[in-house]
Formats: sequence, C-alpha cells, structure tokens
Amino acid sequence: MTTCLVLLRGVNVGPVKRVPMAELRTLLGELGGERVATLLNSGNAVADWPRARPATLAPRIAAALRQRLGFDVPVVVKTLADGLAIAAGMPWPEPPDPARLVVVFTADQADLAALHAVDPLVAPDEAWHIGTQAAYLHCAGGLLDSRAAEALLGRAGQAVTTRNWATVGKLLALAQRSDR
Repeated sequence: MTTCLVLLRGVNVGPVKRVPMAELRTLLGELGGERVATLLNSGNAVADWPRARPATLAPRIAAALRQRLGFDVPVVVKTLADGLAIAAGMPWPEPPDPARLVVVFTADQADLAALHAVDPLVAPDEAWHIGTQAAYLHCAGGLLDSRAAEALLGRAGQAVTTRNWATVGKLLALAQRSDR
C-alpha cells in the first residue's frame, strides 16, 4: 500500500465549487482508496492505494469529481514519501508565522518550472524558492498583500495548489497516523 496526499485546488472557498468532504471520502473509496481521511474543509485528503501512481491517480480523481459534481477541480496527488521530502526541502528555518509560508504543490516538473513566471512579482520582504519537488513562498507582510501569492492563487497558478505550512504539517501527521 502507498499512502497518498490528495490536494484539490480552489474548492470550498466561496459559494461555487463546493466539495463536501464526506462526498470526497466516498469518491476516493470508490476509486480504490483505503483508510481515507480528510483534513479541514478545503480539499485535503489522505488515502492508501495498492498501486498508487500519482500521475494517473490525479486525473482519475478529477474525472470522477467532474462526473459527480458537474465542475472541474484540479487535483494534485503526492505520495507520503514525496510529501515528507517536500517538507524537508523547505529552504528556511521554521517561519515565525506558519500561516505566512505557503508550499506550492505541482503535478509535474513542467508545472514547477513554469512557476518562474512568478519571480518578478516577489516583493523585497518576501522569500521565494523553487525546489526540486515544490516551491515555497514566505510572505512577511501576509498573503493577502502579496502579488506573488495572488498570482499563485489566480491564473498563473491554475496548474498548482497551495497549502500553508501549518496545513502541510497537519496533513503529513494525518497521513502517518495508524488510526485514520
């Protein structure tokens, strides 16, 4: 079994694109996921699959969501090993406010490389790093005032999804729990 993190982009942040977490758990179970659990109400899930391949699992989940809910939801899937490597790859000492550090998850290397388009938007008081498996943005002044964060949440970030550092930690802890 391979434990995977399932990250949905842009759901449950307004009146459209509502994905009930109970529905997500059911759907992942129907697709063969076992020990499925969700975190928060923002499209975070973990599940075990017998033969998990994130590159093929993500489009299967997206297609099932489209069929069941009637709208498109970008999906990024990472193995637990990938998630732990992404957390270990955070390039700075622990930020003073984990809510101001976002991890940018991508489906593949091409999407990661495309994030260089955000480079000119990074403010002098922000830190931006594109690693080997994810990108990291620390917004000292807050995410709402960051042009780089706005780009990642908008059109420039259509192929990615972001999670703040605190959520990444909670998601990894959930994935490693034996009682989920």
